[in-house]
Amino acid sequence: MEKSSSAYPRILVAGTHSGAGKTTVTLGLMSALKEKGYSVQGFKTGPDYIDPSHHTAITGRLSRNLDTWLMSRDVCLELFDHAMDNADIALIEGVMGLFDGSLNGTESGSSAGLSKVLKAPVILVMDAKGMSGSAGAVALGFKKFDEELAIHGIILNRVGSERHYNAVKKSIEENSGIPVLGYLPKNDEIGLPERHLGLVPSIEQEFSKAVYQKIGDILSKTVDIERIIDIGFSADKLPSFQKKIFSGISERYNLRIAVAMDEAFNFYYHDNLDLLEAYGVELAYFSPMYDKYVPADVSAIYIGGGFPELHAPLLSSNTTMKESIRKAYKNGVVFYGECGGMMYLLEHLTAFNNKSYEMCGLFKGGTKMEQKRQGLGYITVKGIHDTLLCRKDEVFRAHEFHWSSLHQIPGHTPSAYEIVKEGHDKPKQEGFFTSRALCSYVHIHFASDIRLLRRFLESVRIASIQK
Repeated sequence: MEKSSSAYPRILVAGTHSGAGKTTVTLGLMSALKEKGYSVQGFKTGPDYIDPSHHTAITGRLSRNLDTWLMSRDVCLELFDHAMDNADIALIEGVMGLFDGSLNGTESGSSAGLSKVLKAPVILVMDAKGMSGSAGAVALGFKKFDEELAIHGIILNRVGSERHYNAVKKSIEENSGIPVLGYLPKNDEIGLPERHLGLVPSIEQEFSKAVYQKIGDILSKTVDIERIIDIGFSADKLPSFQKKIFSGISERYNLRIAVAMDEAFNFYYHDNLDLLEAYGVELAYFSPMYDKYVPADVSAIYIGGGFPELHAPLLSSNTTMKESIRKAYKNGVVFYGECGGMMYLLEHLTAFNNKSYEMCGLFKGGTKMEQKRQGLGYITVKGIHDTLLCRKDEVFRAHEFHWSSLHQIPGHTPSAYEIVKEGHDKPKQEGFFTSRALCSYVHIHFASDIRLLRRFLESVRIASIQK
């Protein structure tokens, strides 16, 4: 079915590089627009769970991920269109620098690539610390690097004074012609805390709302919000696209699936959860940290990523939950765990303090937190065996991001996947599986390959019949 939508007001907020301040500016703009009465839909470019949690906390609408490496052009457009129902304007936060994406030499996965797909006007965030006249050279370079991409304005971050701002603004506008729309001053009170995987998710931060408000208040005074709104509303009509993800679903699965959701496990693409419900699945949320038992009458349990390493003592001491999970598995319930979910389903987890905590033990061995990142980036995944999600030799795209390594895994343990990291050619084996369980470091967006979701639901349905 061909779909062509009206012109959704939209802006993509990009940075010159990682750390330029695009997240802070995005959150501030969301807060300022919400204050003005707009219904704001947030999006994040690329694979990220944490930034969207902050978008959602501000806007009250579930933020979505769009990724031109993981997904086709049409899928990106469909997910955008699907999420914009009853929204007034979209704010799309970029990833890394404007032109940074996959390592295959193309713009795939980049903010620039997504802007072209969505025809979304770009506002560039530039860190002004330590610059004055040189800012014009940077802006001119970004403008000339890809002249198919129009940068509609620049917001400066970490500006030291009005005098500093005026000098940087003059250099940028005179040398590049790109208008400077305002700035954020240096301010230690508007930062959000970080740790090993990036920002702390909003679910753990009671004080976040005050910070969001403060950023929004500052931006409203130092940035031309009305001009930014005009830029958003000037966006062209969304390009036509073929609907293939949420449209024409004929299969209906009368299944009940439990989803772990708490401070330890909250890394889920909301489109994944929406797709499960679109296929007729009832979702039952539970907390491995605080609940005593898994939800009753479920056919499968889905445990996403998160921070089990930071909550290992509580997860380990909740013996009734661990026993409930073991019992559910023995009774025929299907298990799917991604990254943190895998860490919980193994026998033990060694935290940063080098102390080992007992986990569920559906698979032998455990994980150990390391002092540096162990995996980050796009991966191509190939099935070594038939599993809950894919058949042997099937290939799909995914990503990984973890600081833990596998620990004390028995040598005879078969792997589920062979993965190749983007930019590398050496494959490595990954993941654990049985006929009713699958877990690995691999993070999957079901819209990237809808076959994976259908295979999973069919596997769960067959297992539920056999129970």
